[in-house]
Amino acid sequence: MARSSSLSEAEAGISCFASSLPGFRGVLKHRYSDFIVHEVARDGTLVQLTSFDLPTECVDVKEEKAAPSADADHSQALESFRALCGDADCEALRGLLERVAARGDSDVSPVILSPDADKAHRSEVHNFFKKNFKFLVTDTVEHSDGVQRCIRVRLGSGAGGGRGGGGGGRGRKRKNMGGSDWRDDRPFDSRGSSNWSDHVGKFLRFHLYKENKDTQEALGVIGKMLGLQPRSFGFAGTKDKRAVTSQQACIPQVYNSAVTVFKVQANRLAALNNRLFGIKVGNFCYVKEGLVLGQLMGNRFTITLRGVIAESKDVIKAAADGLGKNGFINYYGLQRFGSGSVPTHLVGAALLRGEWKAAVNLILDPREGERDDINELRKHYKEHGDIDKALRNFPRHLVAERAILQCLKKCPGNYLQALKGIPRTLRMMYVHSYQSYLWNHATSMRVEKYGISQVVEGDLVYNKEGPPEESTSVDITETDDGHTNSSEIDLCSEAQPEETIQSVKIVDSGDLLKGMYTFDDVVLPLPGSQAIFPGNAVAEIYHGMAKKDGISLTENAHGVKEFSITSMKGGYRRVFQRPIDFQWELVTYTDESSSLAETDLDVLSRTPKEANELVTSNQSQDKLEKASDTSMPTNGSGSLENKPTGSPDTAPRKLAIRLAFTLPASCYATMAIRELLKTSTSVAYQKTLSC
Repeated sequence: MARSSSLSEAEAGISCFASSLPGFRGVLKHRYSDFIVHEVARDGTLVQLTSFDLPTECVDVKEEKAAPSADADHSQALESFRALCGDADCEALRGLLERVAARGDSDVSPVILSPDADKAHRSEVHNFFKKNFKFLVTDTVEHSDGVQRCIRVRLGSGAGGGRGGGGGGRGRKRKNMGGSDWRDDRPFDSRGSSNWSDHVGKFLRFHLYKENKDTQEALGVIGKMLGLQPRSFGFAGTKDKRAVTSQQACIPQVYNSAVTVFKVQANRLAALNNRLFGIKVGNFCYVKEGLVLGQLMGNRFTITLRGVIAESKDVIKAAADGLGKNGFINYYGLQRFGSGSVPTHLVGAALLRGEWKAAVNLILDPREGERDDINELRKHYKEHGDIDKALRNFPRHLVAERAILQCLKKCPGNYLQALKGIPRTLRMMYVHSYQSYLWNHATSMRVEKYGISQVVEGDLVYNKEGPPEESTSVDITETDDGHTNSSEIDLCSEAQPEETIQSVKIVDSGDLLKGMYTFDDVVLPLPGSQAIFPGNAVAEIYHGMAKKDGISLTENAHGVKEFSITSMKGGYRRVFQRPIDFQWELVTYTDESSSLAETDLDVLSRTPKEANELVTSNQSQDKLEKASDTSMPTNGSGSLENKPTGSPDTAPRKLAIRLAFTLPASCYATMAIRELLKTSTSVAYQKTLSC
């Protein structure tokens, strides 16, 4: 089952176009700033970074009873601790107290006490710290052997400052996430300050701006600085999507999203801006409720295609206007299936068949196109089964691999349990990927057989005649063009595990006579127990392809519900999509390294002083370059005026096209670009254009 290359568009079922207009050559994502994304909230507002000002609401932290400070005399307590834990741990604690006393509020690394297998004794140690060192926080972590437990001691958020949010109490017990070796710099979980003013909303909402980083990575950095785990943050679109290739952390892009965090003061978060690189936070406000999944209407994209070559500008104009007018086939993009040589739908198929060991091997085995050092580690594990070496050396972005190995170390041979050790969002995406695989192929068959000019009998459409209260709650996870750091796939932006949609119906002859439905209304199912299939030949491809893969869409092959399509509700997806508020223009440039579109920080740098300072501090990182002209036309028609950007007039001028449009949550901008260019969006093909 090993492959020598990543999945092609044809293999993923992506084969049709909405129009026969010719395309042209253009390079997608040559630079990260060529792909700018702003979330669009449910109320239609654009999520933009426009200010670093603190909110007007004042958070009055209530006074606590004074706890012993770090520079007090702790000699008696230390002697008691020596009797409890021994000389080595006592000296380690003494060193921590000395560092805290010397550095005050600055960052002080935790200490890890000696391994302790006695749970009752560990509880006694935790209680000792709660009684004698109220400014310190303890929690339990795993030792490097993956079996023994150790107590970690750190500076709390009370007296003495420092990182963390435990408020002087014991930190939440924290199991090792995805690896066996403890590290004393891991973030500490916290639900925020326990001393919060009643008149201020308990959630801090802010806008997260990031360049060339996925959301999970960005929130991991912020969480580590604040002493919070990434799961403490809430967001409307799932930027905790896990898994892409090991060659890159994310698709190059600039992304703007809204995030909330519980009981964290805005000044703590704002202070991080001077230390963050490629990440900025702003637009702070306190709200009563945190953001949850599904509170996102869509995304606004600003995409620049460089190196444009066409027979004439008329070809470009016709293609761009055609995209705005005709739209595109709403395929799941290649990101849905991973960009490695092991497509994620193959893992999903193994899970649906109940082949647990085969699924584990697909995830762990060597694969083409991966970094050489990682591939060597995979080969060594496959040949020798050395879990300890793999866990020591696998990068932390290999979330699924590390989770599987950790479980296999504790329960050798229990492959099902190992698969369940993968974070749920990630492991379910394997099955969702197979659903998407079937959907893409069914969509291509529908377009090839019946065209896109009209609705035909047997098509599925959203029911326009049904009462508004009739709706179907479907269990689906959708994606768009984003990435995070793991090994396999992108659980992209707009995962909506519980989306409510209109009921659907099968078009009959009476509906055709009424003429009330168009191709825009046609949907196709993501298979599940509550999803119905079309009443025409399109249904056959679902069952035929599944049967070929040894999968039944109506019967469960095993008793594990989460890896069974019959236990999932299913859902529907529109076959056709038009970009919203579509705009385009041509620009010329001379410097490949220059930005051809303005980011939020570019705009901010022209006004507030603090924004300018932040931009200046990062320009040494080769970030946030300015474009001399980035204005967009105000309507959907394209402007053919060549707008020069870049350096000297003596350098040869190159042509680029800049597009701006909005897509609903779950739609892939790369599929719109594919329709425009009439070429593949695969990473391999785009690399050939950049050479």
